[in-house]
Amino acid sequence: MPAPRRSARVASREEPAAKKPKTEEPVEESVEKTGGSELEVGDELPSLTLLDEKENEVDVAKVAKESKYLVIFAYPKASTPGCTRQACGFQKSYQDFVDRNTKVFGLSTDSPKAQQNFVSKQGLKYPLLSDPKRELIGLLGAKKSPSGTKRSHWIFVDGKLAVKKVSVSPEDSFTTALEDIEKFVAENGGKKGEGEPKKEDGEDATESKEEPKEESEEEPKEESKEEPKEDASEATSKESETKDEEK
Repeated sequence: MPAPRRSARVASREEPAAKKPKTEEPVEESVEKTGGSELEVGDELPSLTLLDEKENEVDVAKVAKESKYLVIFAYPKASTPGCTRQACGFQKSYQDFVDRNTKVFGLSTDSPKAQQNFVSKQGLKYPLLSDPKRELIGLLGAKKSPSGTKRSHWIFVDGKLAVKKVSVSPEDSFTTALEDIEKFVAENGGKKGEGEPKKEDGEDATESKEEPKEESEEEPKEESKEEPKEDASEATSKESETKDEEK
């Protein structure tokens, strides 16, 4: 008997089986690029070295462990409008972060040269990390697929991830980051600076120097008032002499 013929419908159903390996490849590649699962609150940063805008090597894990508080904020591209607002917002509050024992780092896929131009143009006082392979960006959960970076920020306390905010607006990034740092400082009994009392001591000293001058100016006036008294006594003595002569 002749072998039964397969219908065109049956043959078409069997074809997709050969295409399955193609859908699995991008998943494996994305896992390799991120270096595993992303960090969650309570985790420590693994050893990872990136270049800053001056091409200095920065061991991010070491910085996190040596700092009481560390803020890292990620932006899609240097010198673009939203990223400029975000970076300048952190710059305006930079001294507030420093006063609270906090280090600040910017993070993007830009080259060190592009980061340096960004620093110079905006007058930024904190370093910008270059992450072209999105190693740290992916590890922190801010990697877009297939490319790009989600605007985000993270706060590390004593080397451990304490705050993780992914996909935020430029303004929310720097305002909420500072608010969270202030909360941590308050919980740990933060102290204020003691620069004002020194100014008050200096002001008291200048006021005490002016007082003796006023007293010295009044002394001659009192002496001038006593002189007329001598003239009055002389007048009374003369009157008594005239009365005796009349008697």
